This record gives sequence, structure tokens and C-alpha cells, in this order.
Amino acid sequence: MLIGANGEKMGLFPFKEALESARTATLDLVQVSPSDSKPVVCKLMDYGKHIFAKKKNVSSSKARVKRTSVKEIKFRPSTDIGDYNIKLKKIKSFILGGDKTKISVRFRGREILNSNLGLELLAKLKDELAEIAQVDQEPSLEGRQLLMVLSPLKKK
Repeated sequence: MLIGANGEKMGLFPFKEALESARTATLDLVQVSPSDSKPVVCKLMDYGKHIFAKKKNVSSSKARVKRTSVKEIKFRPSTDIGDYNIKLKKIKSFILGGDKTKISVRFRGREILNSNLGLELLAKLKDELAEIAQVDQEPSLEGRQLLMVLSPLKKK
């Protein structure tokens, strides 16, 4: 069975005639059915162009997949308002860019005794980012640092 370049069925042809019609049309004769099927189905096509289009479709589908990454911003319990605003702006850019953001408050020495300062800082961040982000991981103390993970809000 021979299928033309436009997809129309041309009918049953012997192999030599099918190969000759492919040569006259300057196309390739490509077998599209398994070799044990009766009748064997072949198609006239530009095989190089077909492979190129297939590879292009695969690469474009890979490009459309967005991978989310986790960005991290580190604070100290004594972070001043200017630094806080700069880091807040950076967190907003991460979240609006579609990335998860891990916020850590690191304590040194005896600062760990006032861990409530870090909790207040994270609560303030959570309130300011409530319209664009959701909390994936509530603030938790791990060793000498408080951690909280934010992610962009799900689109409805």
C-alpha cells in the first residue's frame, strides 16, 4: 500500500514501482507499518524534514516546561529597616518570578534566647506578602535558625 506525500492513498504497488515513484518525486520511500503486516504500508515523504520537525517539536515542548527552584534569603533578628525593605523587594521578585522562597533567620550566640524577635520578623513578612504568596512551611526552629518557605499563590 502506498500513501502519497499529501496523505492520499495511491493503492497497491510493487516495491520497484513505489521506489521509482519516490525517485521521480524526489522524495523518500518510508515504511510506516510493521514489516510483518499485510500489506506493508509505505509513504512518500521528505524523511530529513520529518526528523527535523520531530526534533523541533520535542525541544519546544521541553522549553515550555517551567521548573520551579527554591531561592533563599537570610535575615538576622537585628536586621535594620533599610536592609529589610531591600530583602522584601527581592523576595517579591522571586515569588512573582514563580520561584519558591526559603526565608531563614539566623541566630548567633545568645540571640537564640530572643527567638521571638525572629518569629515576629517572619510574621511581619508573611503579612506583607499575603496577597502574592502562600506559606508552604510554617516558621520552625532548626538548630540556630528559623525557617519558613513561601510559594506563589495558585492561579485560579
